[in-house]
Amino acid sequence: MSLHKISLDPVARIALGLVALLVSLLMVVDLIFGLIPDRSDIAREVRQQISESLAVQAATLLQSGDMATLQSTLHAVLERNTDLRSVAVRQDGASVIAQAGEHGRLWQPPEDGSSTLTQVRVPVLAEGKNWGEVELTFRPVLPESLIEWLTYPTLMALVAISAGGFVAFYLYLRRVLEYLDPAKAIPDRVRTAFDTLAEGVMVLDKQGRVVLANKAFRNFHPAAQGDLTGRPVTELSWLTEGFHASPEHPYPWMRAMETRSNIGDETLEIIRPGEEEPIRTIVGCSPVLDGHGRLRGCLVNFSDVTVLHRINDQLLGTLVDLEASKEEIRRQNEELHRLATRDPMTGCLNRRAFFGTADPLYEKLKEEGAEVCCIMSDIDHFKLFNDRYGHAVGDQVIKSVAKCLGTDLREVDMLCRYGGEEFCIMLPGSTAEQAYDVAERLRFAIETNAGAAVRDIPGIRITSSFGVASIRLGAKDPAELIDQADKALYLSKQTGRNRVTIWTGEPEAAKDEVKA
Repeated sequence: MSLHKISLDPVARIALGLVALLVSLLMVVDLIFGLIPDRSDIAREVRQQISESLAVQAATLLQSGDMATLQSTLHAVLERNTDLRSVAVRQDGASVIAQAGEHGRLWQPPEDGSSTLTQVRVPVLAEGKNWGEVELTFRPVLPESLIEWLTYPTLMALVAISAGGFVAFYLYLRRVLEYLDPAKAIPDRVRTAFDTLAEGVMVLDKQGRVVLANKAFRNFHPAAQGDLTGRPVTELSWLTEGFHASPEHPYPWMRAMETRSNIGDETLEIIRPGEEEPIRTIVGCSPVLDGHGRLRGCLVNFSDVTVLHRINDQLLGTLVDLEASKEEIRRQNEELHRLATRDPMTGCLNRRAFFGTADPLYEKLKEEGAEVCCIMSDIDHFKLFNDRYGHAVGDQVIKSVAKCLGTDLREVDMLCRYGGEEFCIMLPGSTAEQAYDVAERLRFAIETNAGAAVRDIPGIRITSSFGVASIRLGAKDPAELIDQADKALYLSKQTGRNRVTIWTGEPEAAKDEVKA
């Protein structure tokens, strides 16, 4: 069974366009002035009131120890509120002590502990302290099924406006638009002369109706093979759709007749049925004036430039391919550079890239008399992690520590995985005191946050020891400065670990600090 393409007459198409403009205007007005109430804001206020009221009731009943009344209250609230799907009271750090509805299946709280329109949590206070919370799950504000969408008030209003507007516009346009015969006949000798032209030519009267169309023009599209004389040019949908005209930018022949001037260099693509490549033309329009300067119509010519466009498209495709190849080469070079300069596990600089950057920077700062410091860090008792939990957990520990080390550094600072569980940080332009403060913050960050990031082993404690050295003690190159920081790190290990030590030249004179 073949399906016939639905074809609308010009009046119906214009009516549909007006309906689309009307609906768009209504949506813009609503966007600016808020004609349609925001259901999300209304739902948020109502649900906030329900949640706070229920939290107050729950706190009162919990203080009196009346669990039976609390349970019945939850069921009553659930039955009275159709938007409410489940409700539960949870003690802080414990399980649910009372609930209504399938709360275990429906409750999906956000990871950050906040509330949403569908997942609401309200704290319950007892004697001024946080006792627990009331958890409520609501239905989504927007419809969830096709039936609900079809009965959605806003959608039904738009459909009613669209249907009513289409009927009104269609009936009105049918009364306004009239079919008129052409004002003037064209002699056969003139038609024959126009048919010899290689370019497509169309002559319009001042009302926009076709007076003459030569053979080259009629060959542009199968729908133009019949007699076009007297038809409004707007009925030639295969022609007019390619101009994307609007009231602000009318068809070129209309502008030519309005301005009494020539219009050229208008591009048009004519799509022929069954063919993938359209016919590309350049359109020129010239107004036709009589001896007294009065407007009589418009001459429209179409120059076929399909072959030129085909060649241009091929060239453009070649340029796009070259640009894509160039981008792929650039991306691969960046990836190769990353692989060559970064530690694959932690993303920190590897030793080769670190020294390749640090050596020239160190010489420059040394010549300028600027200060530079080095921090060496080593994970405390790292071998125990591998022996007790396995190397997979050991790798997680290294990644977690590397992440903590990189959180409090400047863009000019360089973080390197020096080897195994040992890290090196170069701080250009920092004094020994500033480097000590940075190391102490990093030590505290590792002690506080690194263990929590290793989710496979809950409660694991991770600490690191630090050593700090400054160029002021006369290190001639980065290697010597790192060696001094490493000696200070060794002192931190000897004196209890999880501390920061500044190298002062002598082991017994080293300054150390331990976090309380």
